[in-house]
Amino acid sequence: MSIHLEVSEYIAVVRLDKPPVNALDRASRRDLIAAFDEISERSDVRVAILTGTGKAFCAGADLKDRPNADKAGDFLDHNRWTRETGNAIRECAKPVIAAINGPALGAGFGLMAACDIFLASEHATFAMPEINVGLAGGVSMLRTLVGRSFTRRMFFTGMKVSAAELYRRGVLDEVVPAERLMPLAMEIAQDIASKAPLAVAYAKQAANMMDLMPQRDGYRVEQNFTMALSRTEDAKEARQAFLEKRQPVYKGR
Repeated sequence: MSIHLEVSEYIAVVRLDKPPVNALDRASRRDLIAAFDEISERSDVRVAILTGTGKAFCAGADLKDRPNADKAGDFLDHNRWTRETGNAIRECAKPVIAAINGPALGAGFGLMAACDIFLASEHATFAMPEINVGLAGGVSMLRTLVGRSFTRRMFFTGMKVSAAELYRRGVLDEVVPAERLMPLAMEIAQDIASKAPLAVAYAKQAANMMDLMPQRDGYRVEQNFTMALSRTEDAKEARQAFLEKRQPVYKGR
């Protein structure tokens, strides 16, 4: 198993574990999809952290696992699983924090882009190096993170970018020493996990929808979510606990 899922105190930690650089092959993609599908439906998970084992986050797709051009349907199968890996993270019902502990390249950069919150260690690097191996792809991942010109520069050159540079450009939320990365990710996850589960689920759904909708339409959707939330037991408990200056007890309904 190249993907490890651990759950404790409402926090799921998903680790890419395919030494030495956590490159993605078909098996690891399918395991990753299965992990995030499971997280979406588990009532004992409220937030997830995605990270890598060792010194790499994910060095992208495993070139040794490229499809056989002579076998009918092989490319389509490969491309479908590649797309769905990012979709499983992006569409996960729970917020996902990327704890980028090392190089995030190509498809690894895409995994990061599918998450909700981006944290990185000081020695993490980022690139879309497909151009260096005779491939094309990645603009759809990059354009949501950096500006048009810088997206195309990275895409056309395969250049590596430091965590400090992506932080300067407003892409990464925080850049910290390696030993501080997972503790910080856990602190943020614990904060999210302390909120009403239904409110977080609605917030994640709203955040995904806002990426696709004009502001005027998006705000109407958010108001509808708020109205629906206000009728739940958890929302009433949150308000009462606030007024009584105590910790709320949520039931997920």
